[in-house]
Amino acid sequence: MSISANKPFRVILPPAAALAALLGLSGLSGCVVTAPPPPPPPAREYAPPPPPPEAAPVADQAQGDETAMQTAEPPPPLPDYDQPPCPQDGYMWTPGYWRWDGAGYFWVPGTWVAPPRVGLLWTPGYWAFAGGVYVFHAGYWGPHVGFYGGVNYGHGYGGAGFAGGRWAGNRFAYNTNVTQVNTTVIHNTYNETVVNNITVNKVSYNGGTGGIRAAPSAQERVAARETHVQATAAQHDHVQEAARNPAMFAKTNGGRPAIAATPRAAAFNGPGVARAQGAAPGQSMARPVAANAPLKGSPAKPVPGNSGHGAAPMQAGSPAHGAPGRPVAMNPAAGHPANNAGQPGGSHGSQGTKYQPVKNGQDKKPQHERKQDRAGSGR
Repeated sequence: MSISANKPFRVILPPAAALAALLGLSGLSGCVVTAPPPPPPPAREYAPPPPPPEAAPVADQAQGDETAMQTAEPPPPLPDYDQPPCPQDGYMWTPGYWRWDGAGYFWVPGTWVAPPRVGLLWTPGYWAFAGGVYVFHAGYWGPHVGFYGGVNYGHGYGGAGFAGGRWAGNRFAYNTNVTQVNTTVIHNTYNETVVNNITVNKVSYNGGTGGIRAAPSAQERVAARETHVQATAAQHDHVQEAARNPAMFAKTNGGRPAIAATPRAAAFNGPGVARAQGAAPGQSMARPVAANAPLKGSPAKPVPGNSGHGAAPMQAGSPAHGAPGRPVAMNPAAGHPANNAGQPGGSHGSQGTKYQPVKNGQDKKPQHERKQDRAGSGR
């Protein structure tokens, strides 16, 4: 069959086929083409998030380089000394203590310093026996006076709390019954008798043979979780100044330093410097080793169960600002608690007992007790 180019071309479909073609065309005119849905993501195995890092104890925020101090030798007894008068309104008393530098103990004199900010109080550092060694717990600033081992540092620090003064608004008020203050210069004072029922002696450490038996109270444990501030730059300079002076070492001064307290931090010469009672008259007041001699230290490993940092919350207007049930009768004339120096059997309290370093393996009793033991045994 031939198809002429001049004639129209027609396709004749059966009625059923024509109807199907017509319906197909109409369906295509309204069709919307959509993309196929994306494949589902691959299955992921659930992994729990890592645990948060363990929070450091609050007390560690204030310890600084003093956390390195530990030794097998107990610290010497605390020396007796008079408190210099407060040199400036707003300054606060920080008691002296024995510090270890790897070669022996040296005395860091008590001194007056400015607090880091209004409302803070100083908690003294203290030595504690645990795990077979003596470990130093550094002092710190905080809103309440904390646990300091029950050590009777005197001058308001009778073993618990602080009786030397209190904050009254933005000013610090001084208790003249405890603190040496020139009232012609400093007028924000009060006079309050403080009575503490603790055993008074010159022991300078907590726990161990002959040590103080004291533990933080419930209030002190609560206050230990407060935010603390480390020692100020002036306090660190004060420690460095003591470390540079060979006369401050117990092996040299026999536990009675010629510079026991100063009116200002790192000021070891000049008026107001207090000598320890019984200090040798010929002792040098200042013999620096080098201008920038670094402190020695012995790395310390954490001692289990020896956190020991607590704080007794201070109630504004309270007499002692410390935990009740531990005060001692204060000696207003000397500005610090009376002590049982020279009494028979007093732990580290005899003024006639000269400090002798204890070597590893030796009896760690005070020398006068060791003599009594030898006499009783016939040696």
